[in-house]
Amino acid sequence: MTTYKSDLLQILSTRDYIHQTTDAEGLDELASKEVVTGYVGFDATAPSLHVGSLVQIMLLKRLQQAGHRPIVVMGGGTTKVGDPSGKDESRKLLTPDLIQQNIAGIRKVFERFLDFDDPKTGAIMVDNDEWLGDLNYLDLLRDVGPHFTINRMMTFDSVKLRLDREQPLTFLEFNYMILQAYDFRELNARYGCRLQMGGSDQWGNIVNGIELTRRMGGEDELFGVTTPLITTADGKKMGKTAAGAVWLNADQLSPYDYWQFWRNTADADVIKFMKLFTDIELGEIDRYAQLEGQEINEAKIALANATTAVLHGEEAAKEAAETARKTFEEGASDDNLPSLSTGGEIGVLAALTGLGFCASNGEAKRKIKEGAVKLDDQPVSDPQLLVTVAGDPVKISLGKKKHGLLTA
Repeated sequence: MTTYKSDLLQILSTRDYIHQTTDAEGLDELASKEVVTGYVGFDATAPSLHVGSLVQIMLLKRLQQAGHRPIVVMGGGTTKVGDPSGKDESRKLLTPDLIQQNIAGIRKVFERFLDFDDPKTGAIMVDNDEWLGDLNYLDLLRDVGPHFTINRMMTFDSVKLRLDREQPLTFLEFNYMILQAYDFRELNARYGCRLQMGGSDQWGNIVNGIELTRRMGGEDELFGVTTPLITTADGKKMGKTAAGAVWLNADQLSPYDYWQFWRNTADADVIKFMKLFTDIELGEIDRYAQLEGQEINEAKIALANATTAVLHGEEAAKEAAETARKTFEEGASDDNLPSLSTGGEIGVLAALTGLGFCASNGEAKRKIKEGAVKLDDQPVSDPQLLVTVAGDPVKISLGKKKHGLLTA
């Protein structure tokens, strides 16, 4: 592993964030001498980000931990277009009002991860609609258009892969890379931003931004860093579960369910996720890496506690851990378990899908047939069962790890 002079690249390297860099040596030299301002962009396609965005949030956190200044760019402008990267079809276009509502929901998460008040390295949050919304189309064509060639744009993965799969790519989406490149130019001019970071699918967009900024009179020393695609040990994309996305906002996913997501991490992923998503010291992570068999559960609990504490606070992490302990060790139910209001009666299949334990009625039926479903710790064998909830909540369980409460 390469040893770097700067804390920034040393942290990113030792915790396995780096997939590609445009100029690692140059960035290392700059970051060892002065405060570097860097950004990551987030489009506002939903009222909350999910775990799939967490590695990029952590990049900004690592940047600040190393003594540099992070910029969170909310894509109020680019969301109106839609990023085609990694997509087989066009995104649904959102109204401006809905985009702003989504941005308001997303903002809350960053206050947990970043310090916005430090006079030297305090994070900045901006909306790229501030500059993109005021662009005149003819001016954009004249000022920016000459710096892009169709030949080059056709080689980028976001375009090439879509066309190779014979999926339509709209002219609207084709412009996305131009707008994202313009973001870097604007951030460099406004804030002296020298670094753009993102996932591996953003490499082409990042390179475009560097080249456009230089050509339009920006600084020559500009840099890009991408992270690898984060997948689980079974090859699935990080954050995708049978029950849907693992949201970061508490009103979209309870702290307990968030804790459980990390507690259920596969053995092979625990150490990787500790490095990427927690502040647990590397020496301590090395100790966890030596655990085998049932002892690995100690590492999983540490991972769940650390990730939940960063997002929801220490108290929420403690409550989730205690709820899990009571549920698994004592067989008790607890008010902190995820709950579903039934109106007094609900089918067992609807309960399992409503709590997100199963993605479909078909899956729920299979789980019942396998004997994996229990009501108040008693096995369920009838998929047509109606559950009556009159007084106390009824505990419903799927396997040993998923538990919820059915309330009246």
